[in-house]
Amino acid sequence: MKKRLLTALIAAVVFTGSYASFSTGIKAGELSGTTVINCNFDTNMKGWSYFTASGGDGEVTLADGALKAQVNECGEVSYGVQAYYDGFKMYKNGTYRLEFDISSTTDRIVDYRIQLNGGDYRAYVDGQINTTSAVQSISKEFVMTEENDVAPRLAFNLGSITGEALPAHSVKIDNVKLVLVDDTGVVGIEKPKVEQKIVLNQLGYKPNDKKKVVFRAETTDRNFKVVSTATNEVVYTGNIEGCRYNEAAGEINRFGDFSSFTTPGTYKIQTDSLGSSYDFTISEDIYNNVFKDAVRFFYMQRCGQELPAIYAGKWAHPACHTELARIYGTDKKIDVSGGWHDAGDYGRYVVATSKAVADLLSAYNDNKAAFGDDFNIPESGNGVSDVLDEVKYQLQWLLKMQEPTSGGVYHKVTCAGFPGHIMPQFEKDALIVSPISTTATADFAAVMAMGYENFKDIDAELAQKCLAAGELAWSYLEKTPTIPFTNPKGISTGEYGDGYDGDERYWAAAELLKATGNSKYDDAFKKMLNLKFENGYGWASVGHYGNKAYLTAKAADQNVAGNIRNHVLNEAQQIVSLAKNDGYNISNGTNYYWGSNMNVTNNAILLAEAYKLSPNPEYLEYAKEHINYCFGKNSLGFSFVSGYGTDYLKNPHHRPSIAQKAAIPGMLAGGPNDNLEDPYAQGILEGQAPARCYVDHAESYSTNEVDIYWNSPFVYAMAALNMK
Repeated sequence: MKKRLLTALIAAVVFTGSYASFSTGIKAGELSGTTVINCNFDTNMKGWSYFTASGGDGEVTLADGALKAQVNECGEVSYGVQAYYDGFKMYKNGTYRLEFDISSTTDRIVDYRIQLNGGDYRAYVDGQINTTSAVQSISKEFVMTEENDVAPRLAFNLGSITGEALPAHSVKIDNVKLVLVDDTGVVGIEKPKVEQKIVLNQLGYKPNDKKKVVFRAETTDRNFKVVSTATNEVVYTGNIEGCRYNEAAGEINRFGDFSSFTTPGTYKIQTDSLGSSYDFTISEDIYNNVFKDAVRFFYMQRCGQELPAIYAGKWAHPACHTELARIYGTDKKIDVSGGWHDAGDYGRYVVATSKAVADLLSAYNDNKAAFGDDFNIPESGNGVSDVLDEVKYQLQWLLKMQEPTSGGVYHKVTCAGFPGHIMPQFEKDALIVSPISTTATADFAAVMAMGYENFKDIDAELAQKCLAAGELAWSYLEKTPTIPFTNPKGISTGEYGDGYDGDERYWAAAELLKATGNSKYDDAFKKMLNLKFENGYGWASVGHYGNKAYLTAKAADQNVAGNIRNHVLNEAQQIVSLAKNDGYNISNGTNYYWGSNMNVTNNAILLAEAYKLSPNPEYLEYAKEHINYCFGKNSLGFSFVSGYGTDYLKNPHHRPSIAQKAAIPGMLAGGPNDNLEDPYAQGILEGQAPARCYVDHAESYSTNEVDIYWNSPFVYAMAALNMK
């Protein structure tokens, strides 16, 4: 997962369930003559960037009132170096004219195109120019014959067009215009409109759970009915109460409570004026299947191993990424096969993995009964919980990421750039191991200590390897000041940059104290108590993992532990306060950013952990409300979990799901992000309230990607809350 290089699959917009399509309605002639793109580069190059792939090397800058594309190496493909422009829309049946000036310091062919920005990257218009040092003015008129596209890309491919080797050179582009010449036959861009007015957890509830429903309406009835779908009889009547403006969603919320109704069955909520909710079920076992699928997602993300159809279904594939990987900046190659693909891409990242491993092990320790040996993975039936088998697979990969002499840990292994929408075995670019970072090293030390604790009675050999590796990593940290990570030149995959490692060291010291009882780790932990860092359950802010480890360490200083306990409880009270004042009883406030659903599930975890420290029933109540949100009790009336609910995640930004045209079940989407950080979201969600800045489309990667460290707190929360 990443703040992505822009690769958007754009197709006709189709919304289902809680999204209904509507046309903006365009009168003939209304848009004719509209200038869609107008870039003269006098003062800026807004909207322009560049992409390199397959050995290409270059960059794009503003120079002498033009866009200068410096090409150092063409690479092996036409798009080895690509200058591109994003942030415009195109309409089916529109007649367009593309204009630009171009020259090159060496004679060469340049490919230009406006394209579908993903999938097969097919061109809506394209052409080739024999460029020289003389400026040429190009003009081409064409008809957009395909469906409306809210986020196409204008691209100049400056890579290897003919296969001929070229010296380093630059290409200048200027006066770029795209004009909609004739809008005859054009139909407006479709946008999402929320239809569902009665929202709740679409899976349903356990019989004794709190059961709250939200009515999205300025005016409504005084009462609601719970209706049996089997008999169509009213089985419960409740009052509709309250009236709250929900700033995050830009709507009025009213509320109903049917917690006292506990009879198992399938039901819907009805009112005379608002109609019906989606069906939901009351049952003790409603979460059993989704819990298994959410855990199985990690198996589905395995790298370096064949996934047979008996376990992986239509997403089966042979072993991938098994070749040796080159350490960046050297000629040395090492074996780093294995592990989990991180997210919608096929990179493997230590800091992301560390959060996921910590969540799964914490979940297992909080509720071992939830994790059986029957989750349909190859290790099922071996007498060890399948979640431990899964974590073991990841620990074995992590061990390969440690430099064996110094103890430092490489940050990630990826190709230089992201692949297309292909299955993992078809990503054939060279693997590159990125440099060591202290954040990765400290995270590694922490999860290795956790690995020791969890495997010492199951697999003593692995446990000892983990402990030795964790202590070696700590030794490296003792001698090494902060080494922040940024992507090295030529690598554009997920950065997971973090310029501060105090919270990672804090976590590592706590876990190593818990594992060894060695006072040196206690001393180190105490020295970091006054450091200013966010306590969190994220990949960049990991302080709460350190807090939990210290609170459960036998050798902990109880005075220090008491202060940490109070801090956790204070934060839990803040979360409860936010949730009480939110129409959907979650704690995001108006803050919806990349991966907002991770914040939802992380806060559910914190409340569950706080309950163990102080059994306040509100902690459990509002923790469960955060999970209800994930299953559809939200302003979109949408379940962010693939395969579960009535209107659920179907089109994630996840390459295996895109390639096979079906979403792997049990994945949690990143969720609303009002920063609109991908072209598709920008094209379709502009003006939406923060909590509604989400679209179930494969190329809205800033709202609809999936990730191992978004699924892991989802699993952790369900296990801790006994929602399985």
